[in-house]
Amino acid sequence: MSKKLRNHEEVVIEQLQNPEMAKAYLDVALEEYEEDGDLAFFLEALQNVAQARSGITRQNLYRDFSPEGNPELRTISLILHNLGYRLSVQPI
Repeated sequence: MSKKLRNHEEVVIEQLQNPEMAKAYLDVALEEYEEDGDLAFFLEALQNVAQARSGITRQNLYRDFSPEGNPELRTISLILHNLGYRLSVQPI
């Protein structure tokens, strides 16, 4: 009997289909951004959630989030809105 091994990305995408898990994942990524200013890490997390929750292909997301794509706050906000989330400000 053989088991099909899944790669890490498949497991992450599957887990991010859960809305609570996706929110927690984005929260951690945003906290990391606040600590070290690494926007690429947050954008990758947003890509993963968008891929898991909306079915958008990684290729389309990569184009939007690549350095050449230069994602703006409105793009990020629109993607979050389409996923059922919004940007918010909270006290530190």
